[in-house]
Amino acid sequence: MPCEGCTCGLRENDTQEDDVLGQTPAGVRSFTAPAEENGEPEGVEPAVPLRSKQWWNNPSDDMCGAYVERYLNGGLTMNEIANKHKPIIGIAQTGSDLAPCNSGHVQLAKRVRDGIIAAGGTPFEFPCHPIQETTKRPTASLDRNFAYLSLVEVLFGYPMDGVVLLTGCDKTTPALLMAAATVNIPAICMNVGPMLNGYAGQRLVGSGTVLWDARAALAAGKIDQLQLMQTVATSAPSLGHCNTMGTASTMNALAEALGMALPGSASIPAPYRERGACAYQTGRRIVDLVREDVKPSDILTREAFENAIALNTAIGGSTNAPIHLNAIAKHIGVPLSNQDWQDVGYKLPLLVNIQPAGEYLCEEYHRAGGLPAVAAELIKHNLLPHPDALTVSGRSIGDNCREDRSTDKRVIRPFENPVKTSAGFLHLSGSLFDSAVMKTSVISKAFNDQYLSNPDDPMAFEGPVAVFDGPEDYHHRIETEDKIEAGTILIMRGAGPQGYPGAAEVVNMIPPGRLIKKGIELPCIGDGRQSGTSGSPSILNASPEAATGGNLGLLRDGDIIRIDLKRGRADIKVDPEELKSRRSESGPYKGPPSQTPWQELFRDNVSELSEGMVIPKAVKYQRLAQTAGIPRRNH
Repeated sequence: MPCEGCTCGLRENDTQEDDVLGQTPAGVRSFTAPAEENGEPEGVEPAVPLRSKQWWNNPSDDMCGAYVERYLNGGLTMNEIANKHKPIIGIAQTGSDLAPCNSGHVQLAKRVRDGIIAAGGTPFEFPCHPIQETTKRPTASLDRNFAYLSLVEVLFGYPMDGVVLLTGCDKTTPALLMAAATVNIPAICMNVGPMLNGYAGQRLVGSGTVLWDARAALAAGKIDQLQLMQTVATSAPSLGHCNTMGTASTMNALAEALGMALPGSASIPAPYRERGACAYQTGRRIVDLVREDVKPSDILTREAFENAIALNTAIGGSTNAPIHLNAIAKHIGVPLSNQDWQDVGYKLPLLVNIQPAGEYLCEEYHRAGGLPAVAAELIKHNLLPHPDALTVSGRSIGDNCREDRSTDKRVIRPFENPVKTSAGFLHLSGSLFDSAVMKTSVISKAFNDQYLSNPDDPMAFEGPVAVFDGPEDYHHRIETEDKIEAGTILIMRGAGPQGYPGAAEVVNMIPPGRLIKKGIELPCIGDGRQSGTSGSPSILNASPEAATGGNLGLLRDGDIIRIDLKRGRADIKVDPEELKSRRSESGPYKGPPSQTPWQELFRDNVSELSEGMVIPKAVKYQRLAQTAGIPRRNH
């Protein structure tokens, strides 16, 4: 019966029991339910059933109501969630106040959402673990595997049909690609873009690169600490990641080279309006990738990785690239080693004239044509290994880029006039370590004249070592060690995945100020990494590291080592019995104690840099969306 005095219009015999569960009560309009329940379905029939509907439109699961209810609270309609033709697209958001290099994504994600909706999908944005290269201690690379594991759980455990990976700062790109490879739902990358040019007067000042130059000037007494701070700050004039060909620009270019980003997208500077348009088109394209069922495993083939290696040489990419691409390859099940980087990439030319190997910055590189123009030049001379490799655009990399060209031959050089010939990575091994890499495109004339030009022993040098156990030891002693002279080889150890922990960018050591004033460079070797913005021709990523028993841990000041680039050798000229005795006497190399739970877990489970610094137990989990199916129900 209606309440006394009620004027709502309900009939006297209408009761609460008349409302059947699951139906809208009579006289009540709902904007949540579909307006036409029996109308024609929206959208295009996907190639395979949408994964998300196992949560949100599965007649055999009586928990669907619980899965749906809270997602309607933001104003979504049932049709946007449950429609079997509407894919649910995740937006893996890496921008935040803690990650200023990627903070532009906070706005760009809105255009990604617009593109997803325009193409008939429903976007769900979520945060990723922040990774800011310039700030995180003890090193941002410690967080790459953490962010990877976190994103795997999100992509696998939540109802997503595809994902847009918003990348930028160094480790964000490999972390997100590793996760997408593991879960293997359709995915596409889009980076935040490099910063605008930095200037000191009329001089181009590149992010990262200026820091290494300023450190040397400070050590030589040419500038003071305040001037160093001011000089470095001029290199970062806008939103975006490094404007040099450091690890950020490298890894985003290689995401494009692998085929995981839209052609021409990697080099667009962060403030350019093209970046927002690219975000919209990326959002549209991921919906098509889901409907076509194009997955990372279709893109990330051996051929794609060989293309990326070739293009890495042509752009003068970072020495961190082998670590990260080797890791991505492991998670998608493609064999890739440091030797492949030499075999595929060493004899190719450096075409991009950008700091640290060249003169210009990423604004000029983008205006000159970006990666498509570089790829086109390699294709023209039959130097891109696999132009038929598929990309997320739906076309091959050759079809995407073949007709492109450089519009500024000062910046993207023609094959006939490269910045350098045979500019790729050398892979070294020997009694000093099993595997390490050297970036030959940054070998300066001064370094070449000092160490590699002996007519009786070309491309080789040997000398006594000065050994440092971590950057603290180096900074404490570098100016007081009188025995460090021209020809001394600086050794940085305890800087690898287990030793640091996390593998730090500390190998690019500068000589004492008294040698810098004389224009003397010193070779550097270490079991850690080096910033991609550094122009030092260091020998890096030595594996096994000192902390896992590598022979770097046995070196003592004054020991002689020999480097032979022609033979790819790095050897200790110390009697093997003496090394055996040292190992017995010293025991395992001791690094600092772990400071957090993750540091200990990382150390207990991580592989060498030559193996991609992955967690071996994680590598066995591949193509989860296909092999593991839908996760077990939670209630």
